[in-house]
This record gives sequence, C-alpha cells and structure tokens, in this order.
Amino acid sequence: MTALTKHWTPLAVAFLVLSILGLVGTWTFNILAVVQMADFFGDLVSSGPAVSSITVDLLVVAIAGSIFLLVEGRRVGMRHAWLYVVLSGLTAFAFTFPLFLAMRERKLTARARATA
Repeated sequence: MTALTKHWTPLAVAFLVLSILGLVGTWTFNILAVVQMADFFGDLVSSGPAVSSITVDLLVVAIAGSIFLLVEGRRVGMRHAWLYVVLSGLTAFAFTFPLFLAMRERKLTARARATA
C-alpha cells in the first residue's frame, strides 16, 4: 500500500466522489446564474414556495452540518476543521461537507491503524 492510498477506505472514496459531484453540480448552476446575470439570492426566496422550502431545508441542514463539522473535527483531532465551513461559503456545502467526511474517515482509519 502506498503512502498516498493507505488511508483511503471505500467509504472515504465514496465521500470524496460525492464531494466532487457537489462541487461540479453546484458550480455548473452558479456559473449559469452569473452568465445569465440572475438575482441569485432573490431567486432563492422569491421563486415560489417550493424553492423557498428547499432553500430553508438546505440552510438548516448546512447550519446543523457546520456545527457537527466543527464539533466532530475537534473530537477526532482534525486541525483547521473550521476551514471547511469557511470554504463552503466560497464553494458549496455540497462540496465541503462530503470532503470533510472523507478526510474524517481517513483520520479515523489512520488512528485505528496506528493503534492496531
């Protein structure tokens, strides 16, 4: 096993793939919104009750996920876990949360192998 792959479990890889899908999926639409000069934030709350419901749903999940990320990152000894929250504001939570989960899985795997 190489140093690069030794902590990449199937679960960590699955989270990493989801992270990449989250980045590509959200930024495809973000770029489209910029090109079309759309009112991004206005559209989130004024495009009808269904879009507003999804917006609130995802916002609450992102806040809860950010709290989990900070607490869990500290619990497992991940340095700079707060950067995932900051990065989510610049990219997308659909990218940073699964990325955090992938890195968390690697940290837990490394810890388990070190104690074994």
